[in-house]
Amino acid sequence: MVIVACPCGGSDYASCCGRYHQQLNAPDAASLMRSRYSAYVLKREDYLLETWHPSTRPAALDLAADQSKWLGLEIKKHVAESATRASVEFIARYKISGKAHRLHEISRFVFEDNKWFYLDGEFPNE
Repeated sequence: MVIVACPCGGSDYASCCGRYHQQLNAPDAASLMRSRYSAYVLKREDYLLETWHPSTRPAALDLAADQSKWLGLEIKKHVAESATRASVEFIARYKISGKAHRLHEISRFVFEDNKWFYLDGEFPNE
């Protein structure tokens, strides 16, 4: 059996983000953030749209055209603001055409219908 490292940094994709990609709901906002990062790496548009809150969800994504090479995820902070609201601050590193970039975001999440959803995010001043 081959163990594949998880894109989010976990040692085993199947027992890390893979289980959420296979319809198991993430238990908290930080786990959902990690699984959404992995979904971007793996171009899992279905999962990203499904875990995006309907009030802010785009109609579609075009990850097939995305030329980003994702390099890693660092969770800076996870704050459970209440039982139904949380935020996750993260930095994701990636390259486009060999040039390094980083995405620093504070994402907001809501818990509805027994499931966590990504709501939106803001980019803190560096």
